Amino acid sequence: MLVSALIGHTKMMEIYQHAIKERYRFFSYGDAMLLTKTSYEC
Repeated sequence: MLVSALIGHTKMMEIYQHAIKERYRFFSYGDAMLLTKTSYEC
């Protein structure tokens, strides 16, 4: 979605089809975020 927003859907699909044709491997690692509860004294 983010790539599509930046370069447009048509161009993204061209690149995606090229990747499939060339047998690129797709891995989705995602993003991670660690939230901890910390108390601060003012």
